[in-house]
Amino acid sequence: MDPGVFLLQPPVYHPIVPYVCTIFGGLCPGKMILIQGTVSSTASRFQVDLQSGCSTSPRADVAFHFNPRFSSSETHVICNTLRKDQWLDEIRFSKIPLHKAQSFQIVFLFLADRIKVSVGGQHILDFVHRLPLSDVDTFGIYGDVAVKDISFLCSNPYHDELTEYPVCQPLKLGSAALETPLLMSLPDGLSEGHLIKVRGLVLEDPDKINIWLKSGELIPFSLTANFQDQTLCFNHLTGQSWSEPQKIQTPFFLFHEERFFEILILPEDRVFKLAINGTPLGEFFIPSLDLKSINEMEINGRAKLYTVQC
Repeated sequence: MDPGVFLLQPPVYHPIVPYVCTIFGGLCPGKMILIQGTVSSTASRFQVDLQSGCSTSPRADVAFHFNPRFSSSETHVICNTLRKDQWLDEIRFSKIPLHKAQSFQIVFLFLADRIKVSVGGQHILDFVHRLPLSDVDTFGIYGDVAVKDISFLCSNPYHDELTEYPVCQPLKLGSAALETPLLMSLPDGLSEGHLIKVRGLVLEDPDKINIWLKSGELIPFSLTANFQDQTLCFNHLTGQSWSEPQKIQTPFFLFHEERFFEILILPEDRVFKLAINGTPLGEFFIPSLDLKSINEMEINGRAKLYTVQC
């Protein structure tokens, strides 16, 4: 497995256009790319290319070419694919809510058979894959546009099509009001399929980051990222003492200071499923688990949180 799939790619702020970068771990169903920026007041066009590598001679295959054009009275988008240095048949989409001298938010959602695109929270088009999605590993943006930020958002490995699309939050801390230690009440408890999502940034000089799901004095779910010994462990306290810690095996330690992370916890019948940065890391069995009794979540440690959903 490509180690890149375990990394949450950091957002890019105010890149100079043209801008080209590698996509960590490539693309897979459920991943999203979010772009925020402003169209130039004198724009004729700009383009986003999702391609296989960055060769210029011969030119790399472009799986998806997204090309808004402003030269006519009505803004339209041309979508196409470049294969073996030859463009295929282009597809034109009209009535696109992009305008000169105005800001925008574009979201690309990658599914198994197609790419969905939204602008300003409005779905505008579907583009059926002409090249394998798994071949795409490079992002490029060019033309008459100023980019504020680019965010690369993980897939949900348990439900590919369960995403924030067509509107999603960029990877930024901004006005986040979440501070650790964080105590969050869960008055209705949990239920099977009740997804918990935590996004954040590891701060400088971290020791540990803990996530605890609590039921009164008990802790049916404990996840600890220990920066001292570079381990990631699951544990639970369902009686008088803690169980034996279960070390989670990964190619390398998934948390690093000043890097973003995303944790998904999915409770099911007597197990918790765990995914970090879009990669599933297994199931963790609890001998006696009453999800409805879990009434609080605690997150502590050297992390700045910007999304907590449960």
